[in-house]
Amino acid sequence: MLNVEEVLENLVKCNTINDKENKKILDYIENTLASLGFKTEKRDKFLIMFNNVQTPLGFLGHTDTVGANDDWQYEKFNLTKIDNKIYGLGVCDMKSGISAMISAISQINFAEFNKGIKIYCTYDEEIGFEGIKNVVNYEKNFPETMIIGEPTNNEIIVGSKGLMEYKISFKGIKTHSSTPEKGKNAIMSAISFINELNSFYEKEIKINYNSNFEIPYTTMNIGKIEGGSAINSVPDSAEFLVDFRTVDKNDEEKIVARLKELGKKYQSEIRELNRLSPFLNSSEISNKTCNFITEASFLKNNRIILGAGPVTAHEVNEYVTTESLYKLVEQYKALIKKYLLL
Repeated sequence: MLNVEEVLENLVKCNTINDKENKKILDYIENTLASLGFKTEKRDKFLIMFNNVQTPLGFLGHTDTVGANDDWQYEKFNLTKIDNKIYGLGVCDMKSGISAMISAISQINFAEFNKGIKIYCTYDEEIGFEGIKNVVNYEKNFPETMIIGEPTNNEIIVGSKGLMEYKISFKGIKTHSSTPEKGKNAIMSAISFINELNSFYEKEIKINYNSNFEIPYTTMNIGKIEGGSAINSVPDSAEFLVDFRTVDKNDEEKIVARLKELGKKYQSEIRELNRLSPFLNSSEISNKTCNFITEASFLKNNRIILGAGPVTAHEVNEYVTTESLYKLVEQYKALIKKYLLL
């Protein structure tokens, strides 16, 4: 039986900011699971292991973490335990989830079942989701139910909003600001586009309510805008980034159609960065959803998002509580037994 804190400490010792020590952390996970009877199916920058040819249940976790600034009070790559809090970079997001998976697995007697589980460890979740995209391209037959160990403070989440991200670029004609009629102002084109997009959003998208979500409608955010070179020059280029957190596919279709119309009107280039549909599993164990995106959104099967807490992901002095961590192990053990007995 593997102690969850000891496993977590070994994971945190790996500096996986931007996947720096990807090989080191995968070596540790692969060797540990091999000692528990698991075989490696695929090893790249991601890792897939299994302990039976029949695997109705899978666990998935990303090994990378965000960066950390100098404001950290505790060691980043070692655990610091104070009272009931365990500090360390990535302990919440989401090395606690992976450590709880491994600890739970070590406490299950799989000889009692004629089925087993699969483990997926991905990379690049914090930047571009490249790891899960590669896993999805490789895996043609995921287990029927997948558990994703993102931090949830031990709440079971079975649904998520969708995500649509776009970069919209504009070209103008540069000239001196004293003779603007000789040029074409790319920033003004972007502003006009944004104004029309916002009006469309308020009148046609925001009115569509879906009570399954805490924020019960599709949201829109202009996250970044830039363009031009000087105060006395008419800008010949501009671009902005916009994202939508969608509640249903109908909103998706309307947004895509409107963006195409506005793109043609303002002669802009529209680049789709990400498009993930919302999902909501039919489940007897929970009806809770989230507004954020996880690797669960890239899957198509029954999905459960469940991890430790409190949710301090991306925060300075990130931590989880010991109660939450050990509770998560018990939750994973219960889910393993539940789904292997079905």
